[in-house]
Amino acid sequence: MVLLFGLIFFLPISSERFMTAITATLDLSKWYAQEHVILCLLPAFFIAGVIAVFISQGSVIRYFGANANRWLSYSVASVSGAILAVCSCTILPLFTSIYKRGAGLGPAVAFLYSGPAISILSIILTWSILGTEMGIARMIGAVLFSVMIGLVMAFIYRKEEKAKQEEQMNFEAPPAKRPVWQTMFHFFTLVLILVAANWGAPASGDTASVWFYLFSYKWYITGFLSLMLAWSLIKILKIKWQWVLLGVVATALSALLAGHFIPDPKLAPMVPMVVGIAALAVVTLFDRNDEENREWTLSAWGFAKQIMPLLAIGVVTAGFLLGSTHDNVAIPGVVPNEWIEWAVGGNSLFSNFFASFTGAFMYFATLTEVPIVQGLLSSGMGKGPALALLLAGPSLSLPNMLVIRGVMGTRKTLVYVVLVMIMATFSGMVYGTFF
Repeated sequence: MVLLFGLIFFLPISSERFMTAITATLDLSKWYAQEHVILCLLPAFFIAGVIAVFISQGSVIRYFGANANRWLSYSVASVSGAILAVCSCTILPLFTSIYKRGAGLGPAVAFLYSGPAISILSIILTWSILGTEMGIARMIGAVLFSVMIGLVMAFIYRKEEKAKQEEQMNFEAPPAKRPVWQTMFHFFTLVLILVAANWGAPASGDTASVWFYLFSYKWYITGFLSLMLAWSLIKILKIKWQWVLLGVVATALSALLAGHFIPDPKLAPMVPMVVGIAALAVVTLFDRNDEENREWTLSAWGFAKQIMPLLAIGVVTAGFLLGSTHDNVAIPGVVPNEWIEWAVGGNSLFSNFFASFTGAFMYFATLTEVPIVQGLLSSGMGKGPALALLLAGPSLSLPNMLVIRGVMGTRKTLVYVVLVMIMATFSGMVYGTFF
C-alpha cells in the first residue's frame, strides 16, 4: 500500500516524455488488440488445441520426441515457419502444445525460433526492401540459428533429455482415432485461414503483380477456407450439419452487415471472425457425439487463459519503455529513440549486441520489423546491427519471454534468450564486416 501510494504521489505527469510514454502504451495496446488478437491469436489458440487434442501424442513424439531422428526433427522444426506467417506471440500456443505433448527440448526450441523468423513473406519483404544480400543473410541465419539453438539447448539440458528419452523409449501410442490425412486436413485448413486472414498488402507500387491481384481477393479466399473448415467439422469431426450450417449463415450475415455498417476496412473483417469463432466454440462445446470436440475448444480456452494475461503485461511494459511503432506511427517511450539510434551505428561489438538486446525485448508484429529497420538504417544504423535486429527481434519479445518462462521455466528461458542474442550479435558483426 505504501509503495502504491508513493508511486501515485510522485507520478511525473508534468514530464512530457512520461505522458508521451503513457500515450505510446495505450496506442500499442489498442493497436495490438485491433490488429493482432482477433485475427492472429484466436485462430492460433484453436490450432494449438488441434495439436493438443486431435494430433496424437505418438505423432508428436515420432517427429519431435527425444528419441526422434535428429535430421528429421530439426529439419522439420527449422523450416516450419515458412508456412506460418506468425509473430513471436502467435507461435507461443503452438510451441506450448508440442512441448507439452512430449517434444524434445531441442526440436521444440528450434520450432519456437523458426516460426516467426523465417516466414516466406518476411524473407521476400526483406529481400525487396532491404536488399538481396540482407534477405539471403536473414534466411540462412534464421535456419541455422534454429538448429544451433535447439542443439545447444538439448546439450545443456542433456540429463533431462536423457530422462525423457528413457521415458519415451517404451511409449506405445494408442491407435489413431481417424486417418492421419483427415487430421492433417483439419489442421492445415486452420493454418491456411490464419495465413490468409493476416496476409499483408503488397508494396503500393506493385499493383501489376499476381500477388496484388490475389490480395484483392484476400477475404474471399479466407471465406472459401472457412467453408472447407465447415466441411471438415461435418465430415471429419462428425458434428451435426444443421449446427454447422447455422454457424456458416451467422458468419456470412455478420460479414455482410459489417461491410455495410463499418466503413473501416481493417475493423470490418473482425466481426465475422469473432462470430465465426463464437459459432465454432458453441457447436463444439455442445456436441454430444464426440467428447474430443468439446475438449478441442476447452483446450484452446486453456491456452488463452495461460497466455493472454502475460502478453498483456508484456505489451504494456514494452509500449511504456520502448514506445509504439506501427503503420507509419512512431510514438517514443521512456527510453529515447535517439539513444537507440546512437547506440546501433557502425559495426562494433557494442552496437551489434545493443541491436540484438533491444530487438529481443521489443515487440514486432509479423512483417513490421522490415520498415522499422529501414527507418533505422536511414537514421544511421549499421548493416551489421540491422541484421542482428532482424535475427533477434521477430523471434523474441518481452511478452514472448514471459510466456516461455511459464512453459519452460526461468533458467531455460534465460538460456534461450541469451543464445539468441549472442548468435544475433556474432552474425551481425560478420555480416557488417563484409557489407
